[in-house]
Order: sequence, then structure tokens, then C-alpha cells
Amino acid sequence: MNTNRELNYRLYVQRMSGFTRQSFNSEFERYMAVQSGDVETVKRNFESIKPNFTAGKGQLSDDPVRNIRYHLIVSVAVISRICVEGGLGHDEAYTLGDIFIRRADKCNDYDTLLDLFEEMLVSYAEQMREIKKNNVISIHIRRCIDYIYENLHEDLSVKLLAELVGLNQTYLSKLFAKETGITIKSFITNAKINTAENLLKYSDISCSEISCALGFSSQSAFISVFKKKTGKTPRQFREQYYSQTISL
Repeated sequence: MNTNRELNYRLYVQRMSGFTRQSFNSEFERYMAVQSGDVETVKRNFESIKPNFTAGKGQLSDDPVRNIRYHLIVSVAVISRICVEGGLGHDEAYTLGDIFIRRADKCNDYDTLLDLFEEMLVSYAEQMREIKKNNVISIHIRRCIDYIYENLHEDLSVKLLAELVGLNQTYLSKLFAKETGITIKSFITNAKINTAENLLKYSDISCSEISCALGFSSQSAFISVFKKKTGKTPRQFREQYYSQTISL
């Protein structure tokens, strides 16, 4: 089979039909809500896309039931890995995924699969929320951490976070360092780089898109920070890990 020929044909059909794939930022934000354990946001996000769930998504099968089942399986593969990176145990993450894939395999009703999809997202988010609860952190710092993970694309600062939680900047900085062991700036940088690692491992999203989505001032700034943290450029990191993960 000539894959390039089929690819060009599919792209042509999409253009002619007016198909627009969902934006990277919207998909990225939904994944980060799961990883941060923000259950209520996960539920709201799903309710907003549920009425027209397949809009902007690739067609993985001509059969509607198989199509949504395949999308669920793909999402499980990505979310389980993202949650492992966020602190969820390897066995817990993959076993939870196995449970939902097996349930999806036995289900042949579209609406039931859609409900199962939501249950899967919420279950992962609940697991992540429990992890965060187990870390004895004050409500102010917890709010800061939630905001950071939900807004990695923004220009985050101590001033912004202090205004968010109603604390003095100096006091917040000291409290954050005391409870997390690192400065706010370092925490934000680590969160962005950890997220970038996930995207480089488990997606084919370009480095420039990742840089923009994570709020770096430029692609060169992203590359510099990433290399300082990991010892590799984003391209080197993807070349080392992407081919390994897509076969899992």
C-alpha cells in the first residue's frame, strides 16, 4: 500500500469536507486537568464535548461504535503514561487502563461507550487527586499548584499566584519552598519540562507547538531550558524515547 498516496487523499477529503481537527491546546488542557487531579474540570470538559464528541477527531473506523472504542483505547494509552509521569504508580496506571479497555471491548453500544469514556477520565483524575491529597500541603499552596498545572501556557509569576491566593509575595515564596522543597520558579519550570517530556514521548506535536503551548518566550528559550534540565535537546529526547513508546 502506498501510504503517502492514501495520506494525501485523506488530507484532500478533509479539506474538501471542511474538517477541522481539534486544536492542540484544547486537547492538551484536558489532559493536564486529568494529571492535576482536577475532577470537576474533567467532568465539565467532557460535558462540553459530549453532545458532538467526534467533532475534530480523526475517523478510526467507519463503524461509529468501533470508532469511539478506538478513541477510548488511544486516550487510555496517553493518559496512563501522563499520569505515571505525574506520580501515579506504574502498576496502578496500566492496570486501571486495562480495566477500561476490557470493559470497552465488551461494549457494543455507542452511548454506553461514551459514558465509559467519561468514567475513565474521571477515574484517572480521582487517582491523581488522591496522590496530591496525600502530600500534606496547605490549601494556599495546593491552589497554586492546581493553577500552575491548569495554566502552563500562561506567563506564570509569583505576583500572579500571590494575588490568586491573597498572600504577600514574600510570604508565599517562603511557604511554597517550605512545603514543596523548591522555589515557585523551579516548580513552574519543572512542571513545564515534565509536560514537554510527555508530549515528546507520546505525541508527534512539533517542538515549536510545544514551546508555544507551554508559554516559553521562544523556541530557542524552550530548547535551552529543556537541555539544561534533561541534558538533551527536545529533538534528541524525542529521537531517544518516541520510537520506544509508540510500540507499547
